[in-house]
Amino acid sequence: MRLRRVTEARLPTLWGNFLIVGFEENFTGHNHIALIYGNITGSDPVLTRIHSECLTGDALFSSRCDCGFQLKTALHCITEEKRGILIYHRQEGRNIGLLNKIRAYALQDNGADTVEANQCLGFAPDERDFTICADILKLLRVKKIRILTNNPKKVEILNKSCINITERVPLIVGRNPENSRYLDTKASKLGHLFYSYHK
Repeated sequence: MRLRRVTEARLPTLWGNFLIVGFEENFTGHNHIALIYGNITGSDPVLTRIHSECLTGDALFSSRCDCGFQLKTALHCITEEKRGILIYHRQEGRNIGLLNKIRAYALQDNGADTVEANQCLGFAPDERDFTICADILKLLRVKKIRILTNNPKKVEILNKSCINITERVPLIVGRNPENSRYLDTKASKLGHLFYSYHK
């Protein structure tokens, strides 16, 4: 296992009281968190969201992406379900880092899409490592999930990491004039699945 469970505490939120659990990668010291709501033990699949860190969307309310909208909706869905997990995957900007993400924004302001901007900076279109999230689920003793995502790559990687995904639950929210090209690029170049949009 590449990371360890370090600490936990109660986390009251607008959506209810979660348990926040902190994890640390053994070799890098990088940390991630999981928010747990309700009882996640048992054989029934657990509604799970893997949410990649997005400071601009999650904390600064940027409308350039759908991340903040997805975070809030996922927390709502989990509490409505009365049990679930949100893994906050701390790989900012598809794992290129915050400053490179801002550099990518500047390239997008001059006409590049998100994939082209990453490539111009010398990165792959998506540098994230979702196997870390599989390790977190294993440390939580969760092997069967229903995953809130539009990204089939997450499903594929988790399945290969021995996480049984019984259902992919779409999470399609927050489309607006500022992020419409971003979302279209995720669909056309990264294979994300968008069947319909709602606010």
